[in-house]
Amino acid sequence: MCDAISIFFIAMTALIIAYPLARKYSLVDKPGGRKQHSGNIPLVGGISLYCGIVIFHFLQPDIAPFTNSNLTAYIAAISILLAVGIADDYYDLPVMTRILAQASAVIVIILDDVYLNTFGFVLGEYELSLGPAGYLITLLAGWAAINAFNMIDGIDGLLGSVSAVIFAALMVKFMSAGAEQPAMWCLLMIVALLPYLVSNFGLAGAKVFMGDAGSMVIGFTMLWLILNASQGNQAVMTPVTALWILALPLMDMVNVMIRRLRRRQSPFHADRGHLHHILLRCGLTSRQTLLVIVLLTATLAGMGLTLEKIGATEIVSMTLYLAIFSIYVLMNNALQHRNPDPQAHVVR
Repeated sequence: MCDAISIFFIAMTALIIAYPLARKYSLVDKPGGRKQHSGNIPLVGGISLYCGIVIFHFLQPDIAPFTNSNLTAYIAAISILLAVGIADDYYDLPVMTRILAQASAVIVIILDDVYLNTFGFVLGEYELSLGPAGYLITLLAGWAAINAFNMIDGIDGLLGSVSAVIFAALMVKFMSAGAEQPAMWCLLMIVALLPYLVSNFGLAGAKVFMGDAGSMVIGFTMLWLILNASQGNQAVMTPVTALWILALPLMDMVNVMIRRLRRRQSPFHADRGHLHHILLRCGLTSRQTLLVIVLLTATLAGMGLTLEKIGATEIVSMTLYLAIFSIYVLMNNALQHRNPDPQAHVVR
């Protein structure tokens, strides 16, 4: 309990300090185009989360989630992402610059021997080992995880709430496997998000956004946890269960990018085709949309954990995952077709 209180106050203090500085130096999100909020909103949620993580673990170095993974490498990686994310929030960096920064962060943990070396037994009796190709696939997985969380940051509370649900799912899995330290670490991540969530919902009178810096740190943190949880001798879950836990952000990202490519647009072309945009156009309020997506995230993560708990084979779990993925795409595209974006020509 003391650790949770400590990380909460560190993150909250960082948020309080960063808020006026962001206003002074124009590190803010300005309304216009697809951005329909009012006023200039400081982009300091990521700074708050980062400070909560780093300062807390500087003060409590013994509380590290994994014995076989260097926490210093993780902190170095998120430091790269935070710096580039702040620069992107301020200058709107080119896509390639962001991709190189994300690749650099992933390479840091690959050098620490944290990478995707197996997809498990998704083919039945035979393990799908990746060999040297695992390094390249880890780079792609890192890019996917980071950008998946960046893309869902579209309405108040969505990124923070979805992240908290996924951290909670990971915590449950670690606890059921007797891995108390990683489980506690996931709980601390949820607590570190609370100051941002309170401010993002406007409950503290001073609204803030997460910013690209924060969404990249969150996405990378999910990747790091998932790799440690599903790979190596100390794995506590199968790789396909990890896909279930991350299902909603991944499904939304893949579907949106495929839709853009079919329109002969760049997969990075900004639009209003994400699930939260579609649900809003269907007539749901922002809070109703948030509730629907959070429940979907929890349901999908819960399905993956349940399938592993009851002993379903990995090939069965993967088949069900792909079936639900297909259903999601069909339903999402049907809703998109019935409720097209009237401002489709507006670019961020």
